[in-house]
Amino acid sequence: MRKNEQVGYLELVRNNSDYRRFWLATVVSMFGQWFNLIAMFVLIYRYTGSELLIGLLLTIRMAFFALFQPFIGLLADKIHRKSMLIVSNVFSIIFVLCLLGVNDEGDIWWLIAIAGVLSFLHGAYMTAEVAILPNIVAKNELATANAFGSASWSLALAMGSAIGGFVVSAYGTDVAFLIDASTFFVSILLIRKIPMPQKFEDDQSQSLLRNGFQNILAGWKRIYSDRRLTKIVSAKASWNIAGGGIAGVFLVIMGEELGIGDIATGVGIFYLARGIGTGIGPIFGRMLFPNSDKWMTLIGIFVSISGLFYLMVGLSFGYGLWLTFVLVILAHTFSAANWVFSTILTQQWVEDEMRGRVFSVDMLLLSLAFSISTSVAGWLVEYRELSIQTGIIWFSSIMIGAGILFAFWNPSEPVNESKQASLREG
Repeated sequence: MRKNEQVGYLELVRNNSDYRRFWLATVVSMFGQWFNLIAMFVLIYRYTGSELLIGLLLTIRMAFFALFQPFIGLLADKIHRKSMLIVSNVFSIIFVLCLLGVNDEGDIWWLIAIAGVLSFLHGAYMTAEVAILPNIVAKNELATANAFGSASWSLALAMGSAIGGFVVSAYGTDVAFLIDASTFFVSILLIRKIPMPQKFEDDQSQSLLRNGFQNILAGWKRIYSDRRLTKIVSAKASWNIAGGGIAGVFLVIMGEELGIGDIATGVGIFYLARGIGTGIGPIFGRMLFPNSDKWMTLIGIFVSISGLFYLMVGLSFGYGLWLTFVLVILAHTFSAANWVFSTILTQQWVEDEMRGRVFSVDMLLLSLAFSISTSVAGWLVEYRELSIQTGIIWFSSIMIGAGILFAFWNPSEPVNESKQASLREG
């Protein structure tokens, strides 16, 4: 095989043992997290019946994920990312076990607060994860690793949601929280055996806190200095500004309105569809569009197509569960290609010493977009009696528009050739 030829999925997992353990650690942890989220949905709906609080739960989760991202990104560039992965899992175990004490309506605010802390810890894990991946795989393995990782994340979403919905319905929320805690522990055991080399800037002798603001600002300047990068770190937010409300609120309560059963079963079914879509999207996207020069425009087109399929969900609402299930799969097939393509381009363009801060901005923007979207959706359903069908139609139309705007966004200041070469080498 030529040095620059991309490897296959089985070849990557078989030959790169470090990536294999890294991949398995992330999948196991994510599998448990979907048990966790469905259990939270059920507790809120059981004790309050409030759609607004479901939206608020997701908003708080994403707010905690977003607000600390600048500092998390700095940490990912200044300390060992492997330590961040392990520590975030340790504290996640502690806070998940605290959820065993949620027993009535008065504990819901406690649940929402813990959900925020868990999201902060998950944000630290994700930022360190995407920043360290290019140091675990070779250059010709990077695109394959991202596509396979996204597909595996989606498998965890699909299976975790489906099985989680069943487990919560049959055995209760406490069992779900215990399973989640055990997955974090397994993830720690796997990560601790993986060597994770990392490059640092030359100013490591400087105080992290004293120079924190300047270091964070350096990440923003790095993004602004490359207008391609300015655009690509906005890619995930372009979907989440409408997708947050659809996936975070409307999908959660849609199952009950369609007569599927209790909320745990409904969430499990539609999150299963979401997981299948996000699993196949990156694989087919990489297969059909191997030329990364076209990805910048394709990302916007994919967002619009995702919105188009969700528009079809709204227009066909109530015509049959399987039709809705298939349309949700198709919508997330295209949204996942957006995520993977934008991640790969960022990893390729940004040098190791700055990668954590750049990805923290990426996560910050998507989190803010998601938080705004879920808050507005929850408020409209709770206080304006917006129907699920109308809400999906409105939000999918916004998604289509956001994708069109992104596709036609032409960065005004191209990077000079020497800088492009430098970025590719990084």
